[in-house]
This record gives sequence, C-alpha cells and structure tokens, in this order.
Amino acid sequence: MATHTKINSSLKSNADTGFGVSADTQGGRFINKDGSYNVIKRGIPFYERVSFFYKMLTMPVWKFLLILTGFFISINLVFTGIYISLANSEFTGVLPGNGIHYFFELYFFSVQTFTTVGYGRINPDGYFAGAFASVEALTGMSSFALITGVLYGRFSRPRAYLRFSKHALIGPYHDITALMFRFVSYKENHNLTNVEVTVTFGLTEKNEKAEFRFYQLPLERSRIDSLPMNWTVVHPINEESPFYGLTEEDLKTADAEVYVLVKGFDDIFSNTVLQRTSYRFNEIKFNAKFERMYYENEDDTATIVEVDKLHNYKLIKD
Repeated sequence: MATHTKINSSLKSNADTGFGVSADTQGGRFINKDGSYNVIKRGIPFYERVSFFYKMLTMPVWKFLLILTGFFISINLVFTGIYISLANSEFTGVLPGNGIHYFFELYFFSVQTFTTVGYGRINPDGYFAGAFASVEALTGMSSFALITGVLYGRFSRPRAYLRFSKHALIGPYHDITALMFRFVSYKENHNLTNVEVTVTFGLTEKNEKAEFRFYQLPLERSRIDSLPMNWTVVHPINEESPFYGLTEEDLKTADAEVYVLVKGFDDIFSNTVLQRTSYRFNEIKFNAKFERMYYENEDDTATIVEVDKLHNYKLIKD
C-alpha cells in the first residue's frame, strides 16, 4: 500500500514549518542531531555568509583552543619573518649565534611584543623595527580584546544543556501504542522551568508529485513546570495519529522524520533557551520501551538520575 494512502485524510497538514513542501529540491534530514539545520547556503561569498563570532561561540572546546593556538603561533611567525628581513642593526640585545638561534631570538621578541610583556633584553633600534613593533603591539592588544569577548561569550551564552535519547521508540502504551523519546537536563543545579515541547512529523507523500507533509503531533503532555529529572515525551498512536497503521517499511519509504523543539526558562541566565533535534526513520525503533534511569538512593533521602542510561531501551518480545 502506498505511504500516502495510510495517512488519515482528515488530518490537517502544517505547511508553516519553514522547510518547504517540494521533495525534489531537498535531501537528507531536516534537522541534524545537534539541532542545527541541515542546509548549505551557496551563491554568496564565504566571508558574507559565515558568522565567525557564532562559529567561535559554538565550536567544540578542542577546536576553539586549536584555532587560538594556531593563530598565536602564525601571527608571531609573520612578524618574525618581517624582523628577520630587516638589517641586524635594527635590533640591540640579540645574542650571537647561528641562523636558528637568531630566528628564535626574534620569534620570542615578537611574542613579547605581541603580548606587551616586553622583558627588555632585545629592543628595536631602528625606525623600521620600531614601526613594525608598534604595529604588532597594537595587533596584540586588539586580538586579546577580541579573544576576551569571545571567551566571555562562550561562558555566558545561555544554553539548554539537554541530552536526547539516540532513538525514538514505538511501543505499548496503556491499551494502545505510542511514539516516545526522552531527554534530560544534564547539568547540576541548572534545571529549566516552564518547559514546552513541540513535535512535528514530516514525511513524503506521492500524489501527482512527491511533496513533504508535516503534522504537529498531539502529546500526552506538552508542558511541565520544571525539569529536575528526565522527561519521556509520549505521542499516543490512535486513529487520529498520522502514525496510525504505519510500519517500519512505510516510514523508510516516506523518508519520515520527527522534528523536536524544546523551550524553557533558564533562571540562571534569566533567559528563554531552546534546543532542537530530530529522529529519522532509521532512528525510530518498533516494539521497544525505555529502561528506567532514576531511582531512590539507599537511605531514601534523594533521587538518583543516571544520565548514562538515557539511551537504554529493550525490545519487547512478541
């Protein structure tokens, strides 16, 4: 049976998702697992379409530190090359030695000038050396001002700090079945309040031409007051659900994807934060249920949430 004939015709499709409806012009998933949009923009110069400040704020720590280290070494190599090209008489205090020694003498002079440390043994003693040293000192102060701003932005940027289960599950729920996934706030003392979740189901329907259809899924609960533990989001699959009657093969044929948006108020930053993710058809497991990830401690005085069990589930035997 064709995929589009299995969707209840009385269900209203939501065309306001911003993803468009033409299936012939889009490929892959709509939302990456990290919440970013799976869109590559072209036709405009790289320096205009890329926000370097945003990239520096959101890139992993190891990449951020690698870029800073690479920039620091590279900019000092540039100025060292300029100093080497000048006459030896432009500097005083350089200890005698071979070419490698002379390179490192001027390289560390460049580092001292760039950082405005200035230990004082080596000094520019010519107009050109003094001019370039002044430019380097100004470059160093400007660079550290920018780096300070980026570092502050990385530490102060409001984030949701949520982790989502790797898979969404379809399994028994009361007397019916349900689509379920879960997420948890993994930072201590960093819980969200007034948390809302919106879940949209997208799939390809083949009528006269292939088109995307989107359905906002009704949830058992779409809002909670606070998120101190994990939250299992449940969409009951009844006759009013677009999942009703669909099989694993149907989801694959329709290139189905479940788009998740979570919003909440962060009282630490006094700001609303959000986080996105999605589950494609191959990330939705049938006949499965999640394993419990929280329990009482031994003396019954607190609740333990084992975040490492967020992804754990087990298959249900027929």
